[in-house]
Amino acid sequence: MATFQSPGFAHYSLAWSPFLNNTIAVAASANYGLIGNGRLNVLSVDPSLASGLVPQRQFDTQDGLYDLAWSEVHQNQIVTGSGDGSLKLWDITLNDFPISAWHEHTREVFSVDWSNVRKDTFASSSWDGNVKLWRPDHPRSIGTLKAHNGCVYQALFSPHHPDVLATCSSDGTLKIFDLRVAVAGGSSYAPGTLPPGSFETPMALAALTIPASGMEILSLDWNKYQPFTLASGGVDKTVKIWDCRMVKIPPAGAPLIQEPVQEVGGVCEVGLSGHEYAIRKVQWSPHRPDVLASASYDMSCRIWSTIPLPGRGNLLRIYDAHTEFVVGCSWSLYDEGVLASCSWDCRTSVWRV
Repeated sequence: MATFQSPGFAHYSLAWSPFLNNTIAVAASANYGLIGNGRLNVLSVDPSLASGLVPQRQFDTQDGLYDLAWSEVHQNQIVTGSGDGSLKLWDITLNDFPISAWHEHTREVFSVDWSNVRKDTFASSSWDGNVKLWRPDHPRSIGTLKAHNGCVYQALFSPHHPDVLATCSSDGTLKIFDLRVAVAGGSSYAPGTLPPGSFETPMALAALTIPASGMEILSLDWNKYQPFTLASGGVDKTVKIWDCRMVKIPPAGAPLIQEPVQEVGGVCEVGLSGHEYAIRKVQWSPHRPDVLASASYDMSCRIWSTIPLPGRGNLLRIYDAHTEFVVGCSWSLYDEGVLASCSWDCRTSVWRV
Protein backbone atom coordinates (compact mmCIF):
# COMPACT_ATOMS: atom_id res chain seq x y z
CA MET A 1 0.00 0.00 0.00
CA ALA A 2 1.20 3.55 -0.83
CA THR A 3 -0.05 6.62 1.04
CA PHE A 4 0.14 10.41 0.84
CA GLN A 5 -0.90 12.76 3.65
CA SER A 6 -1.63 16.51 3.41
CA PRO A 7 -2.48 17.71 6.95
CA GLY A 8 -5.22 20.33 7.08
CA PHE A 9 -6.66 19.47 3.66
CA ALA A 10 -9.40 16.87 3.41
CA HIS A 11 -9.11 14.89 0.18
CA TYR A 12 -12.28 15.09 -1.92
CA SER A 13 -11.57 13.46 -5.28
CA LEU A 14 -8.80 11.83 -7.26
CA ALA A 15 -8.08 10.52 -10.75
CA TRP A 16 -5.31 8.62 -12.50
CA SER A 17 -3.72 10.22 -15.53
CA PRO A 18 -4.88 8.68 -18.83
CA PHE A 19 -1.38 9.28 -20.23
CA LEU A 20 1.06 8.58 -17.38
CA ASN A 21 0.66 5.20 -15.71
CA ASN A 22 2.06 6.23 -12.31
CA THR A 23 0.51 9.70 -11.86
CA ILE A 24 -2.51 10.68 -9.74
CA ALA A 25 -4.16 14.08 -9.20
CA VAL A 26 -5.98 14.79 -5.92
CA ALA A 27 -8.47 17.60 -5.19
CA ALA A 28 -8.54 18.72 -1.55
CA SER A 29 -10.21 21.32 0.66
CA ALA A 30 -9.40 22.94 3.98
CA ASN A 31 -11.88 22.54 6.84
CA TYR A 32 -13.58 19.58 5.15
CA GLY A 33 -14.68 21.78 2.27
CA LEU A 34 -16.99 23.93 4.40
CA ILE A 35 -14.86 27.09 4.24
CA GLY A 36 -11.32 28.00 3.28
CA ASN A 37 -8.76 27.24 0.61
CA GLY A 38 -8.40 24.36 -1.82
CA ARG A 39 -5.40 22.44 -3.07
CA LEU A 40 -4.58 20.40 -6.17
CA ASN A 41 -1.85 17.82 -5.60
CA VAL A 42 -0.16 15.86 -8.37
CA LEU A 43 1.44 12.64 -7.09
CA SER A 44 3.59 9.92 -8.60
CA VAL A 45 3.71 6.31 -7.46
CA ASP A 46 7.22 5.16 -6.51
CA PRO A 47 7.26 1.70 -4.88
CA SER A 48 10.93 2.12 -3.97
CA LEU A 49 10.08 4.75 -1.35
CA ALA A 50 8.57 4.11 2.07
CA SER A 51 5.44 6.19 1.45
CA GLY A 52 5.06 4.96 -2.12
CA LEU A 53 3.46 8.27 -3.21
CA VAL A 54 5.63 11.29 -4.01
CA PRO A 55 4.23 14.84 -4.42
CA GLN A 56 5.25 16.35 -7.77
CA ARG A 57 3.25 19.60 -7.97
CA GLN A 58 0.95 21.58 -5.71
CA PHE A 59 -1.49 24.37 -6.62
CA ASP A 60 -3.46 26.34 -4.03
CA THR A 61 -6.86 27.96 -4.68
CA GLN A 62 -8.96 30.51 -2.83
CA ASP A 63 -11.88 28.11 -2.37
CA GLY A 64 -12.17 24.38 -1.75
CA LEU A 65 -11.83 21.91 -4.62
CA TYR A 66 -14.48 19.20 -4.94
CA ASP A 67 -13.57 17.39 -8.14
CA LEU A 68 -11.09 17.19 -11.02
CA ALA A 69 -10.63 15.59 -14.43
CA TRP A 70 -7.57 15.06 -16.58
CA SER A 71 -7.60 16.40 -20.12
CA GLU A 72 -8.05 13.73 -22.78
CA VAL A 73 -5.93 15.66 -25.31
CA HIS A 74 -3.10 17.18 -23.28
CA GLN A 75 -1.22 15.04 -20.78
CA ASN A 76 -0.26 17.97 -18.55
CA GLN A 77 -3.68 19.61 -18.14
CA ILE A 78 -6.29 19.16 -15.38
CA VAL A 79 -9.64 20.90 -14.87
CA THR A 80 -10.95 21.42 -11.32
CA GLY A 81 -14.36 22.31 -9.87
CA SER A 82 -14.55 24.62 -6.87
CA GLY A 83 -16.90 25.52 -4.04
CA ASP A 84 -17.24 29.09 -5.31
CA GLY A 85 -18.82 27.90 -8.58
CA SER A 86 -15.69 28.31 -10.69
CA LEU A 87 -13.69 25.97 -12.92
CA LYS A 88 -9.96 26.26 -13.52
CA LEU A 89 -7.68 24.62 -16.07
CA TRP A 90 -4.15 23.88 -14.85
CA ASP A 91 -0.96 22.95 -16.65
CA ILE A 92 1.18 20.92 -14.26
CA THR A 93 4.39 22.03 -15.98
CA LEU A 94 3.70 25.70 -15.13
CA ASN A 95 3.84 27.49 -11.80
CA ASP A 96 1.14 28.88 -9.54
CA PHE A 97 -1.68 30.11 -11.77
CA PRO A 98 -4.33 28.37 -13.91
CA ILE A 99 -4.08 28.81 -17.66
CA SER A 100 -7.88 29.33 -17.98
CA ALA A 101 -10.77 30.01 -15.62
CA TRP A 102 -14.57 30.13 -15.93
CA HIS A 103 -17.25 31.21 -13.48
CA GLU A 104 -20.86 30.71 -14.59
CA HIS A 105 -22.30 28.35 -11.97
CA THR A 106 -24.05 30.13 -9.12
CA ARG A 107 -23.33 27.44 -6.52
CA GLU A 108 -20.72 24.77 -5.79
CA VAL A 109 -19.31 22.79 -8.72
CA PHE A 110 -19.45 19.23 -7.45
CA SER A 111 -18.26 17.26 -10.48
CA VAL A 112 -16.27 17.66 -13.68
CA ASP A 113 -15.85 15.07 -16.43
CA TRP A 114 -13.77 15.14 -19.61
CA SER A 115 -15.29 13.21 -22.51
CA ASN A 116 -13.01 10.40 -23.67
CA VAL A 117 -14.98 10.11 -26.94
CA ARG A 118 -15.31 13.79 -27.94
CA LYS A 119 -11.98 14.73 -26.43
CA ASP A 120 -12.27 18.51 -26.83
CA THR A 121 -15.27 18.77 -24.48
CA PHE A 122 -15.78 18.54 -20.73
CA ALA A 123 -18.81 18.92 -18.47
CA SER A 124 -19.46 20.36 -15.03
CA SER A 125 -22.38 19.85 -12.66
CA SER A 126 -23.41 22.05 -9.78
CA TRP A 127 -25.66 22.46 -6.79
CA ASP A 128 -27.46 25.13 -8.86
CA GLY A 129 -29.22 22.29 -10.75
CA ASN A 130 -27.36 22.89 -14.02
CA VAL A 131 -24.91 20.95 -16.14
CA LYS A 132 -22.63 23.03 -18.35
CA LEU A 133 -20.60 21.95 -21.37
CA TRP A 134 -17.21 23.50 -22.09
CA ARG A 135 -14.30 23.55 -24.48
CA PRO A 136 -10.90 24.61 -23.12
CA ASP A 137 -10.37 27.16 -25.92
CA HIS A 138 -13.77 28.89 -25.42
CA PRO A 139 -14.16 31.82 -22.99
CA ARG A 140 -17.72 30.77 -22.07
CA SER A 141 -19.69 27.55 -21.76
CA ILE A 142 -20.96 26.13 -25.04
CA GLY A 143 -24.16 24.71 -23.55
CA THR A 144 -26.29 24.49 -20.41
CA LEU A 145 -28.65 21.71 -19.39
CA LYS A 146 -31.25 22.56 -16.79
CA ALA A 147 -30.96 19.00 -15.61
CA HIS A 148 -32.67 18.68 -12.22
CA ASN A 149 -34.71 20.53 -9.63
CA GLY A 150 -32.06 19.80 -7.01
CA CYS A 151 -28.29 19.56 -6.71
CA VAL A 152 -26.63 17.74 -9.60
CA TYR A 153 -24.01 15.69 -7.81
CA GLN A 154 -22.45 14.16 -10.92
CA ALA A 155 -22.63 14.37 -14.71
CA LEU A 156 -20.73 11.86 -16.85
CA PHE A 157 -20.31 11.44 -20.58
CA SER A 158 -21.02 7.98 -21.96
CA PRO A 159 -17.82 6.12 -22.93
CA HIS A 160 -19.78 4.59 -25.84
CA HIS A 161 -21.60 7.54 -27.48
CA PRO A 162 -20.27 11.11 -27.92
CA ASP A 163 -23.68 12.76 -27.49
CA VAL A 164 -24.97 10.95 -24.39
CA LEU A 165 -24.61 12.25 -20.85
CA ALA A 166 -25.96 10.86 -17.55
CA THR A 167 -26.70 12.82 -14.37
CA CYS A 168 -27.69 12.09 -10.76
CA SER A 169 -29.25 14.41 -8.25
CA SER A 170 -30.60 15.16 -4.81
CA ASP A 171 -34.08 14.66 -6.30
CA GLY A 172 -33.49 10.87 -6.33
CA THR A 173 -33.38 10.47 -10.11
CA LEU A 174 -30.88 9.43 -12.74
CA LYS A 175 -31.29 11.06 -16.16
CA ILE A 176 -29.83 10.39 -19.58
CA PHE A 177 -29.64 13.25 -22.09
CA ASP A 178 -29.06 13.27 -25.84
CA LEU A 179 -26.96 16.41 -26.32
CA ARG A 180 -28.06 16.76 -29.95
CA VAL A 181 -31.48 17.94 -28.74
CA ALA A 182 -30.79 21.61 -28.27
CA VAL A 183 -33.53 24.10 -27.43
CA ALA A 184 -37.10 24.01 -26.26
CA GLY A 185 -39.42 22.97 -29.07
CA GLY A 186 -37.15 20.15 -30.21
CA SER A 187 -34.85 21.96 -32.63
CA SER A 188 -31.62 20.09 -33.20
CA TYR A 189 -28.18 20.62 -34.66
CA ALA A 190 -25.84 18.65 -36.87
CA PRO A 191 -24.65 15.38 -35.35
CA GLY A 192 -21.14 15.57 -33.99
CA THR A 193 -21.29 19.32 -33.31
CA LEU A 194 -22.54 21.57 -30.57
CA PRO A 195 -24.58 24.70 -31.27
CA PRO A 196 -22.90 28.12 -31.02
CA GLY A 197 -23.50 29.99 -27.80
CA SER A 198 -25.50 28.68 -24.89
CA PHE A 199 -28.58 26.52 -25.05
CA GLU A 200 -31.01 25.43 -22.37
CA THR A 201 -32.75 22.08 -22.55
CA PRO A 202 -35.81 21.67 -20.31
CA MET A 203 -35.79 18.82 -17.84
CA ALA A 204 -38.63 17.16 -19.80
CA LEU A 205 -36.28 16.54 -22.73
CA ALA A 206 -34.20 13.97 -20.86
CA ALA A 207 -34.31 10.85 -23.02
CA LEU A 208 -34.67 8.68 -19.91
CA THR A 209 -35.55 9.49 -16.30
CA ILE A 210 -34.99 6.78 -13.68
CA PRO A 211 -36.67 7.26 -10.27
CA ALA A 212 -33.75 5.44 -8.70
CA SER A 213 -34.25 6.21 -5.02
CA GLY A 214 -36.41 8.02 -2.52
CA MET A 215 -33.19 9.61 -1.24
CA GLU A 216 -30.33 11.61 -2.72
CA ILE A 217 -28.14 9.92 -5.35
CA LEU A 218 -24.55 11.06 -4.85
CA SER A 219 -22.67 9.19 -7.59
CA LEU A 220 -23.04 7.25 -10.84
CA ASP A 221 -20.79 5.58 -13.39
CA TRP A 222 -21.11 4.05 -16.84
CA ASN A 223 -20.04 0.46 -17.37
CA LYS A 224 -17.06 0.54 -19.74
CA TYR A 225 -18.08 -2.63 -21.58
CA GLN A 226 -21.89 -2.65 -21.56
CA PRO A 227 -23.59 0.39 -23.17
CA PHE A 228 -26.51 1.81 -21.18
CA THR A 229 -25.53 -0.04 -18.00
CA LEU A 230 -25.15 2.37 -15.08
CA ALA A 231 -24.22 2.02 -11.42
CA SER A 232 -25.52 4.45 -8.80
CA GLY A 233 -24.93 5.02 -5.11
CA GLY A 234 -26.27 7.42 -2.53
CA VAL A 235 -27.96 7.97 0.80
CA ASP A 236 -29.88 4.66 0.68
CA LYS A 237 -26.50 2.84 1.22
CA THR A 238 -27.02 0.52 -1.76
CA VAL A 239 -25.09 0.23 -5.01
CA LYS A 240 -27.65 -0.27 -7.76
CA ILE A 241 -26.97 -1.55 -11.29
CA TRP A 242 -29.37 -0.21 -13.93
CA ASP A 243 -30.25 -1.56 -17.36
CA CYS A 244 -31.17 1.53 -19.40
CA ARG A 245 -31.53 -0.09 -22.82
CA MET A 246 -35.10 1.18 -23.11
CA VAL A 247 -33.70 4.63 -23.99
CA LYS A 248 -34.04 5.33 -27.73
CA ILE A 249 -31.03 7.34 -28.92
CA PRO A 250 -29.87 7.23 -32.56
CA PRO A 251 -26.31 5.98 -33.04
CA ALA A 252 -23.45 8.44 -33.37
CA GLY A 253 -23.43 10.02 -36.83
CA ALA A 254 -27.10 9.31 -37.51
CA PRO A 255 -29.35 12.33 -38.11
CA LEU A 256 -31.59 13.31 -35.24
CA ILE A 257 -34.99 13.69 -36.90
CA GLN A 258 -37.15 14.49 -33.88
CA GLU A 259 -37.10 14.74 -30.15
CA PRO A 260 -36.16 11.50 -28.39
CA VAL A 261 -39.01 9.48 -26.97
CA GLN A 262 -39.16 10.44 -23.31
CA GLU A 263 -39.10 7.39 -21.07
CA VAL A 264 -39.53 6.98 -17.34
CA GLY A 265 -38.18 3.74 -15.98
CA GLY A 266 -35.05 1.67 -16.15
CA VAL A 267 -34.58 -1.78 -14.64
CA CYS A 268 -32.54 -2.31 -11.47
CA GLU A 269 -30.72 -5.57 -12.22
CA VAL A 270 -28.64 -5.84 -9.04
CA GLY A 271 -28.69 -4.18 -5.62
CA LEU A 272 -25.45 -4.45 -3.62
CA SER A 273 -25.95 -3.84 0.11
CA GLY A 274 -23.40 -3.75 2.89
CA HIS A 275 -22.33 -0.16 3.48
CA GLU A 276 -23.44 1.25 6.82
CA TYR A 277 -23.74 4.86 5.68
CA ALA A 278 -24.26 6.80 2.46
CA ILE A 279 -22.23 5.86 -0.62
CA ARG A 280 -20.24 8.82 -1.89
CA LYS A 281 -18.59 7.32 -5.00
CA VAL A 282 -19.05 4.38 -7.37
CA GLN A 283 -16.72 3.44 -10.21
CA TRP A 284 -16.65 0.49 -12.59
CA SER A 285 -13.37 -1.27 -13.25
CA PRO A 286 -11.81 -0.33 -16.62
CA HIS A 287 -10.53 -3.90 -16.92
CA ARG A 288 -13.53 -6.11 -16.09
CA PRO A 289 -17.24 -5.60 -16.87
CA ASP A 290 -18.47 -7.22 -13.65
CA VAL A 291 -16.31 -5.44 -11.04
CA LEU A 292 -16.84 -2.05 -9.42
CA ALA A 293 -15.70 -0.11 -6.36
CA SER A 294 -17.66 2.03 -3.91
CA ALA A 295 -16.55 4.57 -1.30
CA SER A 296 -18.68 5.48 1.68
CA TYR A 297 -19.16 7.70 4.69
CA ASP A 298 -18.77 4.50 6.77
CA MET A 299 -14.99 5.01 6.26
CA SER A 300 -14.63 2.00 3.98
CA CYS A 301 -14.06 1.28 0.32
CA ARG A 302 -15.62 -1.92 -1.03
CA ILE A 303 -15.04 -4.02 -4.12
CA TRP A 304 -18.01 -5.79 -5.66
CA SER A 305 -18.73 -8.27 -8.41
CA THR A 306 -22.10 -8.29 -10.13
CA ILE A 307 -21.64 -12.06 -10.54
CA PRO A 308 -22.10 -13.72 -7.12
CA LEU A 309 -19.25 -16.00 -6.08
CA PRO A 310 -20.07 -19.35 -4.42
CA GLY A 311 -20.01 -18.94 -0.66
CA ARG A 312 -19.00 -15.26 -0.87
CA GLY A 313 -21.79 -13.42 -2.62
CA ASN A 314 -21.07 -10.15 -4.43
CA LEU A 315 -18.62 -8.56 -1.97
CA LEU A 316 -14.98 -9.20 -2.89
CA ARG A 317 -13.10 -7.03 -0.42
CA ILE A 318 -13.44 -4.32 2.23
CA TYR A 319 -10.68 -1.74 2.64
CA ASP A 320 -11.07 0.05 5.99
CA ALA A 321 -7.69 1.68 6.66
CA HIS A 322 -9.10 5.23 6.42
CA THR A 323 -10.17 6.97 9.63
CA GLU A 324 -12.70 9.44 8.16
CA PHE A 325 -15.31 9.57 5.40
CA VAL A 326 -14.04 7.93 2.19
CA VAL A 327 -15.31 10.18 -0.59
CA GLY A 328 -13.33 9.17 -3.67
CA CYS A 329 -11.94 6.11 -5.43
CA SER A 330 -10.33 5.57 -8.82
CA TRP A 331 -9.09 2.47 -10.65
CA SER A 332 -5.67 2.50 -12.26
CA LEU A 333 -6.08 2.56 -16.04
CA TYR A 334 -2.87 0.60 -16.61
CA ASP A 335 -2.46 -1.81 -13.69
CA GLU A 336 -5.42 -4.15 -13.26
CA GLY A 337 -6.53 -4.57 -9.67
CA VAL A 338 -4.94 -1.35 -8.33
CA LEU A 339 -7.28 1.19 -6.74
CA ALA A 340 -6.67 4.61 -5.21
CA SER A 341 -8.97 5.97 -2.48
CA CYS A 342 -9.12 9.32 -0.74
CA SER A 343 -10.71 10.49 2.47
CA TRP A 344 -11.46 13.35 4.79
CA ASP A 345 -8.60 11.97 6.94
CA CYS A 346 -6.34 14.00 4.59
CA ARG A 347 -4.91 10.81 3.13
CA THR A 348 -4.80 9.18 -0.29
CA SER A 349 -4.03 5.46 -0.44
CA VAL A 350 -3.10 3.26 -3.39
CA TRP A 351 -3.67 -0.44 -2.80
CA ARG A 352 -4.00 -3.70 -4.69
CA VAL A 353 -7.41 -5.35 -4.69
